[in-house]
Amino acid sequence: MMRMDAPIPSDAGGIDLVAPPMRDFNDLYFFAAVVKHEGFSAAARALRLPKSRISRHVALLEEQLGVRLIERSTRRLSITAVGRDVYRYAQTVVDAAEAVDEVALRMKSEPQGLVRIGCPVGVQRALAPKLPELFAKYPRLRTQFLITNRPINLIEEQVDVAIRIRETLDTDSEMQVRKIGISRRLLVASSAFLKAHGTPGAASDLSDLPILDATETPGPRTWELSGPRGQKATIAIEPKVSAGDFAILIQAAQAGIGVALLPELQCQSELDSGKLVRVLPDWSARDGIIHLVFPSRRGMLPGVRATIDFLAGSLKAQV
Repeated sequence: MMRMDAPIPSDAGGIDLVAPPMRDFNDLYFFAAVVKHEGFSAAARALRLPKSRISRHVALLEEQLGVRLIERSTRRLSITAVGRDVYRYAQTVVDAAEAVDEVALRMKSEPQGLVRIGCPVGVQRALAPKLPELFAKYPRLRTQFLITNRPINLIEEQVDVAIRIRETLDTDSEMQVRKIGISRRLLVASSAFLKAHGTPGAASDLSDLPILDATETPGPRTWELSGPRGQKATIAIEPKVSAGDFAILIQAAQAGIGVALLPELQCQSELDSGKLVRVLPDWSARDGIIHLVFPSRRGMLPGVRATIDFLAGSLKAQV
């Protein structure tokens, strides 16, 4: 087999033409990763490789090309003009290689391995009963849930897919978003509480009742509520119980401590069983958008793809 850097025989006057040397794909791959993740350390975390290895490959690429691609300093990293041009071509090569790998992987692999899932506190209650179906279908699959209400950086924390319930969709250009549905936020309390304190007839009546609120910020707060004909109400509250964990608020509401404003997804089972009832059912807070966030579909492992489909189906059934 002819080497890529060997002379190529020519019929034109006996001149030997020399092909350009073949580039090491790893050099291009690691350089593209450094640019994409805006630094050697971030790229090393994303790729789960030593930073020194990535730095060595980028230095070799610069040496082979004879140009400076990245300007390094103790504070920041910047891409040179020629580096930006090289990145565009390098990313094209990386994308093509990942597409080839994905085709082969789909043909020979079943969903398997560990998939890390970011999940808001409480949402796991809606997913847990469905997990046996997932594992019965894909017995070699494993899942790890990161249960938290704080923002998750999927790349840095090596999370494959995150469930998010927010008033607006994520706009991170590097992430893919799959919208599931709407989560309404409802006013709920126990029947015993309403019997003891009276059932409010207007939004303003909430100011006179003990309140349970999903916050970890101290001090007075307000609830912004919307009524059946577009009415708006701003209710000043000083919570009797406040917490970032919906489970505590649900238990407190069931115990008759106060009125809670909760996502329907979190308290649906308690409403179905009668442990909680709606308060001012024509009023609610701004809806949350349930959506999944995950890195690019290109190169996605079958296990991650199967897990995303499972999450989408399970959450869709709840809304």
